[in-house]
Amino acid sequence: MTVIESQEHQDLRAAVAALGRRHGQDYDRAALWAEAGKLGYLGVNIPQEYGGGGGGISELSIVLEESGAAGCPLLMMIVSPAICATVIARFGTEEQKRTWLPGLADGSLSMAFGITEPDAGSNSHRITTTARKVGDGWSLTGRKVFVSGVDIADATLIVGRTEDARTGKLKPCLFIVPRDTEGFHRSVIDMELQAQEKQFELVLDDVRLPAEALVGGGTPPGFTGGTPAHTEVPLGPAAREVPPGGEDAGLLQLFAGLNPERIMTAAFAIGMGRHALAKAVAYAKERQVWKDPIGAHQAIAHPLAQAHIELELARLMMQKAAALYDAGDDVAAGEAANMAKYAAGEACVKAVDQAVHTLGGNGLTREYGLAKLVTAARVARIAPVSREMILNYVSHQCLGLPKSY
Repeated sequence: MTVIESQEHQDLRAAVAALGRRHGQDYDRAALWAEAGKLGYLGVNIPQEYGGGGGGISELSIVLEESGAAGCPLLMMIVSPAICATVIARFGTEEQKRTWLPGLADGSLSMAFGITEPDAGSNSHRITTTARKVGDGWSLTGRKVFVSGVDIADATLIVGRTEDARTGKLKPCLFIVPRDTEGFHRSVIDMELQAQEKQFELVLDDVRLPAEALVGGGTPPGFTGGTPAHTEVPLGPAAREVPPGGEDAGLLQLFAGLNPERIMTAAFAIGMGRHALAKAVAYAKERQVWKDPIGAHQAIAHPLAQAHIELELARLMMQKAAALYDAGDDVAAGEAANMAKYAAGEACVKAVDQAVHTLGGNGLTREYGLAKLVTAARVARIAPVSREMILNYVSHQCLGLPKSY
């Protein structure tokens, strides 16, 4: 396996799996988060000079997958260290890095991420949360929905838009909004999904922010690069060479977080699928209705074997995506990350469904803990981008087919 994963990665996987087993599926989220942070698992992708492990998304995805396989996934890992810490590490000012990265690394701080809007959906061009300059700072106004963990996060990284002085058009910018900022209102969305992290709708009503809330501050002297014309094509390695500042870097900053988000969502789904499959396999080995355990019957064994194969294939694509991203190849990573997220979401739903089916009526009881995964598994097919939009991406960007929109 060292061809696919180094010994260091295998050791990390084993250590996180042991942590997950200690906490189990009835885990206390805050306690697990604190211990994972203390052990350095939450910050494996954050630069060492800011208290992290100096690794990448490859290491962070292992942490999330293994905690999920143990039945105690940490959803905020997708957001706080993967998206927010990545964006700040690559594009933040030195002050922003010193303020946030050490706490994000050890788990004492966390950050939510707000991009989705009620009327925009998957169309980022329709984001209407706008920022205007007021004196030396900013005023932010708009709405966001399906923002995870705002109540437990110290701040939310908000995707807004500012007016380009040259063209008059709106362009994306990212702002760090502390949780208790005046005008920053949150309300819980009533979800059927059973998850420890709640979902929120945000209303930003003339939220006043200092200049330093803009990720990256101003444009560094000598930067002559531009931003892509649209947000569907990931950026190449050159985007990492000169980290432009806030107002001219919105798309660069956004893509710095979106590919890790997809990779980590794949890890989340694979971990959940593995957890469900392990329960089903254990049950099939012991449950005996006639002469032999039900796992001896091909009608039970073959679907479970297929689910295992599909989870393993999805993991391989996730590992490829993480390796490409960590190597700086954002274009190839964008393609692989979308494919990994798609494959993992499909494999997770199938594994959970087959696990419930294997247990029969027991699969719907609280005792076995599988029924709650039926709804949770679908999250990976829907968020952060739907399977249909990924198919659009692959058909347009990978196959060169014409757009339908």
